Amino acid sequence: QIEGTIFPALNFNPIMDAQLLGGALQGISCEKDVLIDILTQRCNSQRLMIAEAYREMYGRDLIIDLKENLSHHFREVMVGLMYPPASYDAHELWHALKGVDTEENCLIDILSSRTNTEILQMKEAYLMQYNNDLQQDIDSETSGHFRDMLMNLAQGTRMEGYADPSTAAQDAMILWEACQQKAGEHKNMLQMILCNKSYQHLWMVFQEFQNIFGQDIVDAINECYDGYFQKLLVAIVLCVRDKPSYFAYRLYNAIHDFGFHNKTVIRILIARSEIDLMNIRQRYKETYGKSLFHDIKHFASGHYESALLAICAGDAEDY
Repeated sequence: QIEGTIFPALNFNPIMDAQLLGGALQGISCEKDVLIDILTQRCNSQRLMIAEAYREMYGRDLIIDLKENLSHHFREVMVGLMYPPASYDAHELWHALKGVDTEENCLIDILSSRTNTEILQMKEAYLMQYNNDLQQDIDSETSGHFRDMLMNLAQGTRMEGYADPSTAAQDAMILWEACQQKAGEHKNMLQMILCNKSYQHLWMVFQEFQNIFGQDIVDAINECYDGYFQKLLVAIVLCVRDKPSYFAYRLYNAIHDFGFHNKTVIRILIARSEIDLMNIRQRYKETYGKSLFHDIKHFASGHYESALLAICAGDAEDY
């Protein structure tokens, strides 16, 4: 059972919430606890209704007021919660592509894990928000086979639900060849299979790969490729197998390998909060022995820490 940590609030009253937020933001000192209590305890569609009520009440944009009154990572969390999911993905992709340095890991996280519907909505949001075509921006800001693979994923045309047992072994052999040869046409075959075949079919292909060659597909990829192309290939395989495990792995890396990579932690928690964050938390604890709660408390502080923990929505024993 896949489940998130944020659900629609019962007895929801957007007008009352807008009033409370107005009071918290307009006062002499911003009441950050009020912001956390409201914005992390309402689902995204409710937050959008609050923003609408806020605009009608104060004639102001809630996102602008949050940006003006808050700072640093706490502001990123509160503002991030106010975007619809597709707009949030578009926002993150835009900054990853157009920032000082291209943030390849952000591109990998988003494009390797979203469904066709999510990708199509994100592309639409990207065009609306930035008046740019996502695929054109990927084309101009990235390069090589990494770019080709991202471009393929950004089409949002992966087959869904269909699996063909009769071709699974054949596809496994093509993947093996691609790992051994590493030439351009083999990389194209790798891309064609990993970006276009359904999750159900790829699951069987990876099983066949293990059966025929006695090696896990991830190990084979890691031996044969490097750089962001290798990371993208592995991300696709891990998302096919179990998305919550992939995101648990990404959070663990972001928290431990980079001295707490705030952008990655914030993005994953917000983006997965209504989808599978509860499952991600479970996988995190099973895999790494410590809870996500424990690690966030260890590395974050203040209202920023409180906001992240509220999104995680954990139990007392997780502290």
